[in-house]
Amino acid sequence: MRNSIARKWFLALALALVLAFSIFNTSVHASVQEGVDYVVLEKPIPNMGNTVMKVFSYDCPFCYRYDKSVTANVAKILAKDGIKFTVWHLKNKGKYGQQGNELFAALITKDQKAGLGLFDDKASFKKAKFAYYKAYHDARERWDKGADAYMKTGLDAAGISSAEFQKLLQDPATKVRLKDWDGAVDIAKIQGVPAFVVKGKYLLYTKNIQSIDGMAATIKELMAK
Repeated sequence: MRNSIARKWFLALALALVLAFSIFNTSVHASVQEGVDYVVLEKPIPNMGNTVMKVFSYDCPFCYRYDKSVTANVAKILAKDGIKFTVWHLKNKGKYGQQGNELFAALITKDQKAGLGLFDDKASFKKAKFAYYKAYHDARERWDKGADAYMKTGLDAAGISSAEFQKLLQDPATKVRLKDWDGAVDIAKIQGVPAFVVKGKYLLYTKNIQSIDGMAATIKELMAK
């Protein structure tokens, strides 16, 4: 008799736990909402089905903050699920935005040829990007002597010559990248930068990002849409 009662209580408890888990999963799935956590782009970016793309600018303080402690950590979490990460630089922000565009695009070409990723400490792109961040935001450098002075900061950090840069700039991969990056202007108009686009369709509202894990979870949910 006692065993029968205990069995009934156990079954009832198990059913309650299953229902609770089901309700919890439903609420988590419904937590990511259009107009609150993201907006659907009017013009989707093609060939981004399994990719998160970040639009950034060297003179954006929030881009710097994200790159110091958030972006690479989120990308690392997403990589476990096979989700790729890429970047687009915004050419129309900052006095030397166009020069930065060309240098960053060329350095990514260089790194890809060497088998280096965006977040690899040896990557020329990463070295130049943080050199500009630190010079502009920490040291208040404005390169008043002109574009050559600006370029020198990045070239020196990346460890390449002006001649090598010019060669990389003519590489077909760099030219394709720069053409793609022209689309960053329209994306940045929506809410500024940094801007994170999932699957080429969903632009995250950064104001609602509360944590690294939360951001990764939101991206994963949008990837499943």
